[in-house]
Amino acid sequence: MIARASYPLLGLLIIAAIWEGSIRFFDIPPFVLPPLGQIAERIWTGRSEMIAGLSATLYEAGTGYVIGVAIGLLLAIAVSLSSLAERSVMPLFIAINSVPIVAYVPVSFVAFGLGAASKIAMVALTVGFTVFLSAVQGLKSVDPSAVNLLRSFGAGQMRIIWMFSLPAAMPIIVSGLRVSIVRAMIVAIVAEMLGAYDGLGRIIYEATQQVDFLRTWAAIAVASLASLVIYGVFVWCDRRLVWWK
Repeated sequence: MIARASYPLLGLLIIAAIWEGSIRFFDIPPFVLPPLGQIAERIWTGRSEMIAGLSATLYEAGTGYVIGVAIGLLLAIAVSLSSLAERSVMPLFIAINSVPIVAYVPVSFVAFGLGAASKIAMVALTVGFTVFLSAVQGLKSVDPSAVNLLRSFGAGQMRIIWMFSLPAAMPIIVSGLRVSIVRAMIVAIVAEMLGAYDGLGRIIYEATQQVDFLRTWAAIAVASLASLVIYGVFVWCDRRLVWWK
């Protein structure tokens, strides 16, 4: 347990050493790559702004994540129950995903405004597609002979999915959930940079416009650390809840 937890810390230490070594060896100007100590100091001095921005971004990413997971799983179950639903939904999802998600941000602003709702919608769209694909793949990979055996004992379609198919597909679904966590933060921040009242993305955009690159790096560092913590918590929960994979 301790050894496993030390790997991420070791990785961070290696990155920090490369960061500081590159600054000194290549004589990189502070406005391009500031020392980690200066970034940490800027985070501390602007902690109230960083906490407020992080809270807004986490709310948007978290809410959109939950909505996207629910929509993705429900659509995947519907597709697994009906080949007609699969033929109807899959082309639509592929068409939507073929366009970069940033292209939908202006449409989201028109529909939901510059507040949190537009960011939640964008995160939900991104997460929903990722979870949908992983769930469909997982549900299709279950052993058909086991499904037929359950049917022979009188189990209905929904009972088979709830009691057997979903648990069997959970390892693949969890992989989609992992990827979606990172994508949720990325989409929320990018959407905030394009237009928002608050959030880390807004801080990054404003700091760049003001040529305050230390503030920009501080907001980036806060977003990165928050994503690492959330991802680590998810992996920890995954290892304990999906113990049979």
